[in-house]
Amino acid sequence: MPDRIASLECFAVAPRWAFLKVTTDEGLVGWGEPVVEGKAHTTITAVEEFADQLVGTDPDRIEDAFQVMYRGSFYRGGPVLMSAISGIDQALWDIKGKRLGVPAYELLGGAVRDRIAAYSWVGGDVPTRAAEMAQKRLPEGWTAFKMNGVERFGYLETPAAVDRVVAKVAAVRDAVGWDFGIALDFHGRVRKGMAKTLIKELEPLRPMFIEEPVLPEQGDALADLAARTSVPIAAGERLYGRWGFQRLLEQGAVDIVQPDLSHAGGLWEVRKIAAAAEARDIAVAPHAPLGPINLAASLQLDFCTPNAAIQETSMGIHYHTGEVGVLEYVADDAPFKLDGGCFVRTDRPGLGIDIDEDKVRHAAESGHRWRNPVWRHGDGGVAEW
Repeated sequence: MPDRIASLECFAVAPRWAFLKVTTDEGLVGWGEPVVEGKAHTTITAVEEFADQLVGTDPDRIEDAFQVMYRGSFYRGGPVLMSAISGIDQALWDIKGKRLGVPAYELLGGAVRDRIAAYSWVGGDVPTRAAEMAQKRLPEGWTAFKMNGVERFGYLETPAAVDRVVAKVAAVRDAVGWDFGIALDFHGRVRKGMAKTLIKELEPLRPMFIEEPVLPEQGDALADLAARTSVPIAAGERLYGRWGFQRLLEQGAVDIVQPDLSHAGGLWEVRKIAAAAEARDIAVAPHAPLGPINLAASLQLDFCTPNAAIQETSMGIHYHTGEVGVLEYVADDAPFKLDGGCFVRTDRPGLGIDIDEDKVRHAAESGHRWRNPVWRHGDGGVAEW
């Protein structure tokens, strides 16, 4: 009789993550990271509900598990359900790779590269500190950074507000030089009218890309913005599953898609999204501001995906500064060693990492109740965070 899924156990751990341990009857263990930032416990509940359909099934039937969870939910898609599916998918690939003694990327067509370029964060919400943070982090060996391009930004802003954004980015460019990538995340904080102005004014600073120049709900505006600029446009962290990416890809308005392997459906689903993007000459840069399992799954994708361009990492990200770092819960950080600003491919089985379960269980005793900040404009109205 084939091995069967015996249990699914979730852990909410600081700073804002949720981990999943899937165990089989034969004692194989796989780890996943199913979480919606700020809604970790909601996502955990969704995993526990999916467990009713998965316990007793064959862990190697990953596609079938996806179909059961996705199509077996009459109300399907969205951040919570797709994030729950994502973490389960990651854990099943971890198990399958460990069973066969190979990395997950070997099961998805094999390696297409030996290393993947990476970028980290230098904040940006506090304008005066962005350049300072960039200078401090240069000795770590990075060749690219990302920063939040704007703070609160209204439908209409003054020329002085635009100039402050440009000055902040210019200070970072001065700090790192021109042989360095600077990605600007608008975080959906900017409305279409002001995005036109900002992108035009930022063009001379040669951003590596501009991310989420408008909210995903305003995705139809991307074609207009893309037609006005030479700066590559990136989007997709808040889209879920191949159907969520369908219109974005069909429009051809973005140069880079950024599916998150803890939100968009997991390793196998994002590999399908990446293939659809490749057919349209669109690059993939997985969104990964979360924990080590999310990053490990992203790297497995990068190493088997021809159009993977660069990998985000939350190492040193300002959301976690002074708290738990991305490597806190791994027993060995060797899979995340950087060489020349790149992650180097390893041949470790599954997702390629070993989770320190004792640390996870200890951290889960305290858990967390991290919530997204609520920002307001000067007039008291709610602002995008």
